[in-house]
Amino acid sequence: MYEDLKKEAAEAFEELLSQSHFRKGSLIVIGGSSSEIRGGRIGKDSSYEVGTAVVETLMEIAEKNGLRLAFQCCEHLNRALIVERETAEKYGYEEVTVVPWLHGGGSFATNAYYHFRDPVAVEEIKADGGLDIGLTLIGMHLKRVAVPVHLTHNRVGEAIVTGARTRPPLIGGERARYKKDDNRGAF
Repeated sequence: MYEDLKKEAAEAFEELLSQSHFRKGSLIVIGGSSSEIRGGRIGKDSSYEVGTAVVETLMEIAEKNGLRLAFQCCEHLNRALIVERETAEKYGYEEVTVVPWLHGGGSFATNAYYHFRDPVAVEEIKADGGLDIGLTLIGMHLKRVAVPVHLTHNRVGEAIVTGARTRPPLIGGERARYKKDDNRGAF
């Protein structure tokens, strides 16, 4: 069972990465519900083992691609995030004091906490993209202009998977240009 979950999580994450073209060092938020993966209702059937299978898989892929990960805690910890201390310091995110556990943070955040080298919790981030496994609502942790990424690999177990990337806001109105070209001053 866990091998299938690892495969499905890897396929969804790799598809998100191939469609989104994140730069090395990009910060990706991961939200996940092991309950939803198991076919239950979010927060009602948590599984540390399911979390382990998915989190380890995503961490391996992120490391191979030079990406930073943030794992969203459940609503009982106000959707705080677990990141490497180095990530929190790089972005100036303020550390908060909490240690997630299965029923107060969830299986994904708990696994991240025990798999990261030097984990810390932070209350908010501005991620470059994200993967939401089980409709956990990661949008609050994305940069301002989020763009949905439609995945063909959109299930892990029984959970629905959605992806997102972000882009800078388009500003300027009708005279604005959004791509560099050779018309430097011409009208």
